[in-house]
Amino acid sequence: MSHPAQGGQSHGDAARERPPLLVIAGATATGKSALAIDAAERLGGEVINADALQFYRGMDVGTAKVTPRERRGIPHHLLDILHVTEEANVATFQRDARRLANEIRERGKLPIVVGGSGLYVRAFTDVMAFPPSDPAVRAEVEAHVREIGTAAAHVELAAADPDAAAKIAPRDERRIVRALEVHRLTGKPFSAFLPTYTFHDPAIAYVAVQLDRSKLHERVEERVHRMVESGFREEVEALLDAGIEQGTTARQAIGYAQLIAHVRGEMSLEAAIESTITNTRRLVRKQDTWFRRDKRLTWVPGEDSDAAFAMIEREIAHAAEQPSTAEA
Repeated sequence: MSHPAQGGQSHGDAARERPPLLVIAGATATGKSALAIDAAERLGGEVINADALQFYRGMDVGTAKVTPRERRGIPHHLLDILHVTEEANVATFQRDARRLANEIRERGKLPIVVGGSGLYVRAFTDVMAFPPSDPAVRAEVEAHVREIGTAAAHVELAAADPDAAAKIAPRDERRIVRALEVHRLTGKPFSAFLPTYTFHDPAIAYVAVQLDRSKLHERVEERVHRMVESGFREEVEALLDAGIEQGTTARQAIGYAQLIAHVRGEMSLEAAIESTITNTRRLVRKQDTWFRRDKRLTWVPGEDSDAAFAMIEREIAHAAEQPSTAEA
């Protein structure tokens, strides 16, 4: 990485004295975490997690969370910050991730944001406002939806906000309630609050890791079997004791939902494994589709770390030439 010249005379030079931002995105099992650690080690960086499930304490095996040993002394932020009964919040993540990135830059280090949760990655990278929420209105909407049913509520949403309805499944009660709540509070469609493809800070190097689909499917299968061999069932049993079923996000996570059913005697281990593999492959396709829509991304090879790192260095050098607009 070629660092910008220090002690510049112009405002632009001063803005470029701080390191840029590196974001490594991509689907599950592409090798993002290992690449982020390599980049941090080579470039003097710190890692900020943008995988929503890795916020949860105790959800280690089933999320392939990097172990302290695998982190090789590289500081990692926003891991293990929530109890499994708590809900992840993208607005809170945006605030905390951007604050941490600025603190890392102030130390002269490179912030490296890594994750496959597309909305969280976009919340970090892009100009993105969040619609208001009101518990009283939410409760009214929830009661209304329960009374008329999700299918009828989806029809109602389609009349008020056709764009949102087109993107929300008719049985997705949680998202239907949220979209109707926003419409009641603001009179605006939920889609009005979706992010645009505009960086909040131009000094962002933005890459995604890609693998051949068949290779990725093999990795997913191998990973799920390895998780089971590494104590996934025991982890889920401990999380049941911790109250994971009282949460929403954590208990519905792929793998955890299946293993909970297995522990409860509702599904064989073989069926739980197969369902986890199938649903993870489905998730991989959704993640890939999400990131492919973003034409700003530079795709780096997941099986050639040297080539990937060379491409990352070029992106960082380009980002370092952009005047940073992030708050110090």
